[in-house]
Amino acid sequence: MSYGMTRDQAWELLTRHVQSPNMLKHCLASEAVLRSLAVRLGEDPEKWGLAGLLHDLDVEQTAEDMTRHTHQTAVILREAGVAEEIIDAIRLHNEMAHPEKRSTTFQHALAAGETITGLIIATALVYPDRKLASVKAKSVRKRMKEKAFAAGANREIILECEKTGIPIDEFCELCLQAMQGIAPDLEL
Repeated sequence: MSYGMTRDQAWELLTRHVQSPNMLKHCLASEAVLRSLAVRLGEDPEKWGLAGLLHDLDVEQTAEDMTRHTHQTAVILREAGVAEEIIDAIRLHNEMAHPEKRSTTFQHALAAGETITGLIIATALVYPDRKLASVKAKSVRKRMKEKAFAAGANREIILECEKTGIPIDEFCELCLQAMQGIAPDLEL
């Protein structure tokens, strides 16, 4: 099915708007996670992957101002003809910028999935080898309880995984495995 943009076109668009290597890795991690969640939930991995890849398209333009973040992304993606369902999930991964609240499985999955990537990366970085291969899902789950650890990874948003029907332990496992599958791209 067509969503108005291929994966290659999405990557090209992302790299035009995002220069930070770490932010590009975050977007790749989010894409992998969303694809995995889509498969688990019987959804289209292409559609969910595009949302994961493009969700932070305007982050550098908005200088990470959370009251503006995703507004420009929505404009850019509408002009490109991207499916509205993808745009809505992207917009609402940042509820601070919009009056609406997340209500669909897709919206909750994107918010939870992109948020847990930071927690997983932070967990890998405390290991001596700094590799995702060394991380276990139970370690990610344990780190969820440590509020000071990776403080930017909002635990309430991560727990929205349960609104998709995926329990937190399984969610940690699925997301970690997805990121381990692209570890070379993430340089972890």
